[in-house]
Amino acid sequence: MQKTLYLIRHCKAAGQAPDAELTAEGRQQAETLTAFFKEIEISHIISSPFTRAIQSIEPLSASRELPVQIDDRLAERVLSTEDLPDWMEKLEQSFNDFDLKFEGGESAREAAKRGAAVLDEAPDHAVLVTHGNMMGLLLKKFEEAYGFEEWKALSNPDVYVLVIEGEEASIKRMWK
Repeated sequence: MQKTLYLIRHCKAAGQAPDAELTAEGRQQAETLTAFFKEIEISHIISSPFTRAIQSIEPLSASRELPVQIDDRLAERVLSTEDLPDWMEKLEQSFNDFDLKFEGGESAREAAKRGAAVLDEAPDHAVLVTHGNMMGLLLKKFEEAYGFEEWKALSNPDVYVLVIEGEEASIKRMWK
């Protein structure tokens, strides 16, 4: 049986805090996402609990009359609870060592596992809205070559389609 899922990175936001809202540009991007999905079958919308993720998908939710289901497992990965001035280097290290863990944070493996559980449970044609690091980790699960440089190339928003058939899976970037 084949399952098609759409992974979305949220639109441009005013910050990184869980309650950070979309910018004016981000709100416009959310409207553009609605038009982007106009001809695409969608059965469910599942989102990170972070405000920017929910706001990114609300216009699509309203246009399709589909509720936004919140799933905490799609929340952004916590790299560390300490301030890391060199966080970008630490993040790169974590793409190369999936078990690397910083103070108060979760390893890439731990974060990927919780995100992958949502993918496993999601129904066919579901849209899943998440964040850059989580999305990168989920893409890496299906494309081993996906790494730090590919993560850096993600845009806000970004959209990938994931097609799973048995043990085989393919990912493709849809957003231009």
